[in-house]
Formats: sequence, structure tokens, C-alpha cells
Amino acid sequence: MNTLIPLAEQARQASFILANASTQQKNKVLHCIADKLIQKTHTIILANQQDLENAKQNAMSNAMIDRLTLTKERIESMAQAVLEIELLSDPIGQLLDSTLRPNGLKIDKISVPLGVLGFIYEARPNVTIEAASLCIKSSNVVILRGGKEALQSNCCLVELMREALREHDLPEDCIQLITDTRRTSAVDLMTCTSYIDALIPRGGKNLIQSVIQNSKVPVIETGAGNCHIYVDEFVNIAQAISICVNAKVSRPAVCNSVETILIHKNIAEQFLPALINELVINHVDVRGCPQCKQLVPTLSCATEEDYETEYNDLIVAIKIVDTIDEVIQHIRRYTTHHSEAILTTIDEHAKQFTSQLDSAVIYVNASTRFTDGNEFGFGSEIGISTQKLHVRGPIGLREITSYKYIITGDGQIR
Repeated sequence: MNTLIPLAEQARQASFILANASTQQKNKVLHCIADKLIQKTHTIILANQQDLENAKQNAMSNAMIDRLTLTKERIESMAQAVLEIELLSDPIGQLLDSTLRPNGLKIDKISVPLGVLGFIYEARPNVTIEAASLCIKSSNVVILRGGKEALQSNCCLVELMREALREHDLPEDCIQLITDTRRTSAVDLMTCTSYIDALIPRGGKNLIQSVIQNSKVPVIETGAGNCHIYVDEFVNIAQAISICVNAKVSRPAVCNSVETILIHKNIAEQFLPALINELVINHVDVRGCPQCKQLVPTLSCATEEDYETEYNDLIVAIKIVDTIDEVIQHIRRYTTHHSEAILTTIDEHAKQFTSQLDSAVIYVNASTRFTDGNEFGFGSEIGISTQKLHVRGPIGLREITSYKYIITGDGQIR
């Protein structure tokens, strides 16, 4: 028996009300959430500390603990992100297209919410706020199923958002949290086909693949981030080192962090030692191919598994390549279709790279770390979609809407 049916029924009923909420009403809720985040900072941090203690007892990696941690500054950033969503245009009720047919029928295409979204994710409590806020603004009800690592933090954050909904006359069931973190609750969410319109997984490769393979609810796939950077033989060396270090070091535990760096053989002798020096200074575990080890014998050996892995940690694999064609073949083999970058001064090389690869986001002379809804001007995002239906890249407000046609006639018959 599916234990989530009562909760999902409540969500469906709430969706009918939220779909017709005014922009002003939704914005007041969002503003209230931002205020409550600041007012309840101490309470949130206390709840988060319980999660952190459990994480340390369970030997969670430092990178994952960083993703889990909430500080006063991070909570302020969360509140600011909600205010930024408040300022975005309401994507609902927009006239997307209008056509007058020869028979006099007027066909209007109007944006509408998807309805009820299920969201399965791992240990990042800030995502709880981002996802729910985007859903409120886009008139979608959301059922959140976070990981056990962030349970206390998520309970605290969801309760303050439900308070904001109640205080502004919207159903608190517009935001729901599944507190049972056993695998069975995820399976139940994946089979609520009569109540949930779409399911979005966000996390590691195993989580995402499990949802894709087992869900009976339509899935918007947010892919794991096995991201690549190719350093061409014609490149600004100082700029390339800066980009590679930023892409690995600035936030190693996020999905847009680079995992493999490919270096053209003609620049490797000059570039590789300088890059490794900067990476090691930043405590990165560098793993290299045999050619890399000839140039820097102290490197660990990169294995096939390294090239397949999204580390989410201060680890990077490096491989020396002969041609850009070899680069493209390597990326096609190992990519998760998230983000790739080429660093080059040759326009033809950049064009070949961008045209022959098929990831959601492809960069020329920039860090992969920019794959982010806020950096794209979308506000916060629910995740980065690596599929082609129904959305690709950062999933912002417009990406969690659909549309319907409204036809106005004057007695026409067919």
C-alpha cells in the first residue's frame, strides 16, 4: 500500500487553490519566508547542528558536510535568494501566443503550472528553500523528500514556510515534507501517478538513476556532473590555470565542479606542472594518466573509474591528449551531459568543440562553475536538467510551467 496517498491527495487539493493565487499573494508569502529565515536564524542553526553531529558520527566526507552546513551568512544568502525570486516576473497566466484562424476562432496559448511536483534530493538544506520558493512563485505545489542527513534542518525550514503560507491565506499543504527517509518513502513517491505531475531528482548519480529506472511518475532528470575542461594547445596559460583551479576548488562538492581536465600534448610540458602546483596548494588530490606521470612522477595514477566518477570532492583526473578529436571522443564516452568547457584562442577549435558535443551547457574560455540558475539570470534553480524533454540546463521558473490553449469562438461548428 502506498503510504503517501493521503499526503498526495492534500497536495492535489492545494494545487487547485495555488494555481489561482495572485502574483501579489505569492510575493507576500515569499517576502514572509525571507523575513522568517532571518528572524529564526538561531533556531535553524540549532536544528542544522543536530544534522552535522549525526553526519560526523556517520563519517560523512568534509565536502558533503560543507554542503550540509548552514551558517548565519548562508541563511542570509538563502533569504536574499527568496527575495530575488519575489522580484522575478510571474510566469503563470502569460499569453505565450495568439492566433486568429480563418474560421474566426481565436487561439490563445497561456502559461500554467505543472501542478504537483515531487522533489527527491540529498544533503543540501538550502535547496529546500530554493525549490519551495520557486514552486510558490510558479504556482506549483511541492512534496519534498530530502535525505536523512538534513532531516532536522529540513523540518525546521519547511515549518517556517508553511507558517508563511498560513499567514497569507494559502494552504500550508502547498509545501509538504516527507519525514520518513527510508527508501520505501521514495518508492511510494515514485508511484503516486494519480496525484503527482512530475518528479525531479537532485543529487548523486545513484539517486538519479534509481529514480529514472523506478519512477512511474514522469521524471525531469537532473544529471550528475561529470564535467570536463579541455586546455587547447593555443591558450592563454595564466587564464587557463585560473579557470581550472576555480572550476575544481571554489565549491568541489557541487555538480558544476570540473572532474576531468584534458590537456593537449603540445602544451603539457609547460602547463601541467604549473597547474598541478596550484591544485596541490589548494589541497586537491590530482590523478594523472601515464603521460602525466612522466612529466610529474609524484602524481597518483588515474584509472578508468576516475574518468567515470563525479567526485564531489577535492579530487581531479588529468589526461594528456593528442588531438581535439580525441577530446571529443573522451567526453562523449564519459560525459553526463552537464557542463563542458574548452580553453582556446582559436575560434575554429571552439566551434568544433561546441558543435560536436551535446551537453546541456558548453563553455568557451570560462569556468564550468557558472552553470547555475542565478548566474544565468533565472533566480534560483531546482536543478540542472541534462535531458532534452521537457527542459534542459538550469530549471528555473519558466522551466516548471506548461501551457494550455484557450479557444474563443462565436458559434463555430466543424
